Amino acid sequence: MSILDKILSLFGGGSSADDTPAPVVNASVPASSVAATQKSGGGRVIDRVLVGESLVIDTRPDGSGLDLLNVAHIDLIIGPRGSAAEKSFTRALTTQRKGVNGLLAVVAPNMMTKPSTVMFNKVTIKNGRQAVQMFGPAQRGVAMAVMDCVADGTIPENEADDVFICVGVFIDHKADIDERIQEWNYRATKEAIKRAVAREPRAAEVVKQYKDPTFLHPFAAK
Repeated sequence: MSILDKILSLFGGGSSADDTPAPVVNASVPASSVAATQKSGGGRVIDRVLVGESLVIDTRPDGSGLDLLNVAHIDLIIGPRGSAAEKSFTRALTTQRKGVNGLLAVVAPNMMTKPSTVMFNKVTIKNGRQAVQMFGPAQRGVAMAVMDCVADGTIPENEADDVFICVGVFIDHKADIDERIQEWNYRATKEAIKRAVAREPRAAEVVKQYKDPTFLHPFAAK
């Protein structure tokens, strides 16, 4: 089976992005925060470049420790037409080079997301398996998260045609559970979008909490 066949087959099967939720390292953004942001401006919700991130991880299935092989870490920017987000979208999609590729997020072949979303890899793609994981489960997870954010009103549907999203995706060279790649990138992308739209975290919140020992970076030096 060719790599293309494997990519296409991933769209037709596998676990749904809505089926089994995976634990999230940080708490989800409250829906009330998003709603308050939407009401406060009186105009467009996505009226500037916004930034969001999210990390999703759990233990290995055998309980041997954190699943560092399939961890999902999303960095994204979202912004309106004419903003730096649109320029970054264009640059990421058209600047293709060995091991670093931009690709559109699509729900299925011939069905790209709205808002238009470009994914770029944060780890150099070195082999066919990793490429299939980027163009398959990760792409599906990111795309479903974007569309769910439109469906639930986080991104207003009437703004979606004029908004651009750039999503940085982390896939380890040794990632070995496609279902986790799909589910965790779905959850991380959705949370990152909601945080970005809600303008969270606020600076005052970070200043108050960044030295709190209960907020630990899971990969910090010991």
